[in-house]
Amino acid sequence: MPPDPLQCPVWSVNEWDPLEEVVVGTIAGAAAPVYHKVIDSIAPPDWVEKVKAYDDERFPPELVEAAEKERQEFIRILRGEGVTVREPAEVDFTRIHATPFWQSRGWCAACPRDSVLVIGNELIEAPMSWRARYFETMAFRPLLLDYFRKGAKWTAAPKPQLLESLYDYDYRAPLAGEPMRYVINESEPLFDAADFMRFGNDILALRSNSCNEAGITWLERHLGPAYRVHRVKSHFRQPMHLDDHLMPLAPGRLLISPEYIRKEELPEFLQSWEILEAPRPEPVGFDPFYSEDAIAFFWLNVNVLALGHGRVIVEASQKATIRALKDWGFEPIPCHFANYISLGGVFHCATIDIRRRPTT
Repeated sequence: MPPDPLQCPVWSVNEWDPLEEVVVGTIAGAAAPVYHKVIDSIAPPDWVEKVKAYDDERFPPELVEAAEKERQEFIRILRGEGVTVREPAEVDFTRIHATPFWQSRGWCAACPRDSVLVIGNELIEAPMSWRARYFETMAFRPLLLDYFRKGAKWTAAPKPQLLESLYDYDYRAPLAGEPMRYVINESEPLFDAADFMRFGNDILALRSNSCNEAGITWLERHLGPAYRVHRVKSHFRQPMHLDDHLMPLAPGRLLISPEYIRKEELPEFLQSWEILEAPRPEPVGFDPFYSEDAIAFFWLNVNVLALGHGRVIVEASQKATIRALKDWGFEPIPCHFANYISLGGVFHCATIDIRRRPTT
């Protein structure tokens, strides 16, 4: 028998049903990024050079203070909308962690969307490709245990080795017209949870610099024939994660980056959907790691959080996107998040949908 969504506190099968419970990431204990070749594959060159030059273990305290203020604003909005908000434990990510093959310091728990994938009543820990993120789910472990004890399924994909042979240390971003290349190969299954997007029994998957074909195949086999996993083609030359490519906002309505996604290349089940092309994102300007146009590089204005009933949380600086959402009949809820973005991501990144109320 299929699971009963009324019998478990964990239930989320898409990105648009009314949001009832969510985990919001934390910047407590965050470490500044430590350079590794994977960063070259997903960031603008000026960002990479700033990471290489940065020699402090922590983010600047004024940035952390500003980002925490924005995080609290975000939480107040969610709670004001009747959403239950859960938060991770504090972990000191400056501490060194190691396997028999390598060692690294950590990063942060600001973006739980990357490390845990919710499919129905199941919590799936992702096999992430960044060594700095190897133990990131330790911050979420008390929550995962609590949800497990209350009836959720809890799965961890095979823990990767992340050997030197996995990475292409000669990687450079492919130019337009060149064959696509990625910083990770197919030696073991790898993905971030944010490389997938949920549409009920249909799931979109992005081959990216954090997700390989082996990772997509693992999830496909794990979920079994009840789900259909569709590969999505990206026109971004440095792809990582689907939530700056596209975002379903309501049944039959899909927001996309017109630079990264072509409607005619989407899976057949989406061909009848209304495709909403996001305006080009407006610069925000952050320090110490982002350039003025970095938000355009990542199309972070696509990375919104749908609350259900047409209400959508969007970065307050994105005036053109806010106007477009209103024109399309949505109710945008502006929230300041520019400083938090420089620690990892926007609203979809900063959350895990734990429970969305089924509407069908």
